[in-house]
Amino acid sequence: MKINSTNPFDGAVIQSYTPYSAALVDGIISDMHTAWDAWREVSFAEKSTLLHKTAQILRARKSALAMLMSIEMGKPLKSGITEIEKCAECCEFYAINAEDLLKQELVSTDARKSYVTFEPIGVVLAIMPWNFPFWQVIRFLAPTLMAGNCGVLKHASNVFGCALEIENIIKEAGFPDNVFRTLLIPGSEVERVIENEFIAAVTLTGSTAAGKKVAQKAGSLIKKTVLELGGSDAYIVLEDADLELAAETCVNSRMINSGQSCIAAKRFIVAEPILDQFTDLFVRKMASKIMGDPADEKTDIGPQARTDLRDQLHEQVKASISKGAICLLGGFIPEGNNAFYPPTVLTNVAKGMPAYDEELFGPVAAIISAKNENQAIQIANDSIYGLGAAIFSRNIERAEKIAATQLQAGSCFVNALVKSDSRLPFGGIKQSGYGRELSNYGIKEFVNIKTVYIGG
Repeated sequence: MKINSTNPFDGAVIQSYTPYSAALVDGIISDMHTAWDAWREVSFAEKSTLLHKTAQILRARKSALAMLMSIEMGKPLKSGITEIEKCAECCEFYAINAEDLLKQELVSTDARKSYVTFEPIGVVLAIMPWNFPFWQVIRFLAPTLMAGNCGVLKHASNVFGCALEIENIIKEAGFPDNVFRTLLIPGSEVERVIENEFIAAVTLTGSTAAGKKVAQKAGSLIKKTVLELGGSDAYIVLEDADLELAAETCVNSRMINSGQSCIAAKRFIVAEPILDQFTDLFVRKMASKIMGDPADEKTDIGPQARTDLRDQLHEQVKASISKGAICLLGGFIPEGNNAFYPPTVLTNVAKGMPAYDEELFGPVAAIISAKNENQAIQIANDSIYGLGAAIFSRNIERAEKIAATQLQAGSCFVNALVKSDSRLPFGGIKQSGYGRELSNYGIKEFVNIKTVYIGG
């Protein structure tokens, strides 16, 4: 059966893809394993040249690639251009730094010589989502290739066009055949791919439910996994915060990718004395965002990626309202054959509501009041997730201490929007996953950390 890619702006079918057969998939992975024998021996200098070329191609095509994302999953054009630029920067970071990050580490022992080396392990399977179709892949692929591994991609079925374009870019950059390949397969085939003897490890970015399935399967085969899963990031606004900065940053975070980002702020925990003032600022800024055609450069908010996801989000909003949340903005499904959902603000949010307990993957903000600093921290940590968090206060020393030692999340920011950066590790705790991407930590996730000991 064909797999259709549908434009979420107008409901039109963009392309129909024939899924790869099991035999074709097995053949591709076998060819990749063969290619790895040679690729693992390629010098850092040569790999660096290829990755720099990849960055050049990405930049040269950023407008076209941004348009492809707009058509396939509804990303606003200006956000897509920013995404491609970030991909190019990631390629350059690893092209410049990988050799140093993976250099041997001498360790003084009673041996004549002892050291740690970082060796490639083979073909790594990446299972990636639709919300950042290029960035999610490149931030895995750049360090994976520089470490001497090969990468095989199972992308979300609504962004197969992006997946194939990444494969084309890697080929054009001059990488050897079968160092990176894309598999056009449905999700139901993922377990069989994990079982393939030549798949050495698996990385997944996606829902917690998907992460559990992949971890269970890979674990049964003793194959390492890195999981970057859901999040319900809490942004704490203390009484002494710069409210203009806090409101602007909070809205911008909530609206990342039209609200469809694992590290977008979702819960806003505000000190009671400033609750009304913050809420007023926040609602006005949310209402000012322009919703429309993602291909229009003026658009801030495009459609949600699929109508079923939009409908699920709306059910969470309705359930929260039925349990006592108050809707100050949005909260309805617009007319038309599209997947739009308007900027929505819920207040009076409390434990037991979806807006408090679950991840709302769309432009819906949950404002929660806190009596004091300790309660704000307790509410922030009262989540099954632990991906990111932020705190706003003019007392930088106090805020830094809270971020560094009290908030339970993989990334904690002060007076700033939580975001990924190639120079810093990215990942979560609790049901937001485990392992890290990016930085020196990410490039060492899929290597054999080998001890070498010379006696005598």
